[in-house]
Amino acid sequence: MSWAIAIWAGALALAAAALAVTRDSVVHALLLLLGALVALAAAFFALAAPFAGAIQLLIYAGAVVAVFVFVVMTVEAGTEARARERVLFAGAWQVPAVVAVLALAPMLLGLRGAGEGAPAGAGAAALGQLMFGDWAVVTELVSLLLIAGMIGVRVLRRRQKGGRR
Repeated sequence: MSWAIAIWAGALALAAAALAVTRDSVVHALLLLLGALVALAAAFFALAAPFAGAIQLLIYAGAVVAVFVFVVMTVEAGTEARARERVLFAGAWQVPAVVAVLALAPMLLGLRGAGEGAPAGAGAAALGQLMFGDWAVVTELVSLLLIAGMIGVRVLRRRQKGGRR
């Protein structure tokens, strides 16, 4: 039964991701991206990988989407801006497509040896110790710095538009 739930959640994630990249509205694309990330976390939970599901929810669905919301708040998204972007980035999809094909080619061709040197025993406890052991204060300071930067950009953008100071 859990495999069926995982397949269903994976199909939902794939559909939401495909819809996200085809939307003109940035807000709709962001909501669909959030749906894809949550569906992917559901697939992890269904496959008995609760740590991966929790990381998916906390880091991607939480932190990354929060940064995207910040970007949506500060970036100009009018019809004129979209028209300029379409002209500017008309063929920009080609370079990432070639890079993706080159990155996936060894996996698609069945070549081995890429992960043979990976260290064994790196699990949730080791990751938690690394993140919240000696580096806990540094991690919190970086998060405060990012929040201060986001607020600063928002204030500068508001001043640039001639809004409230």
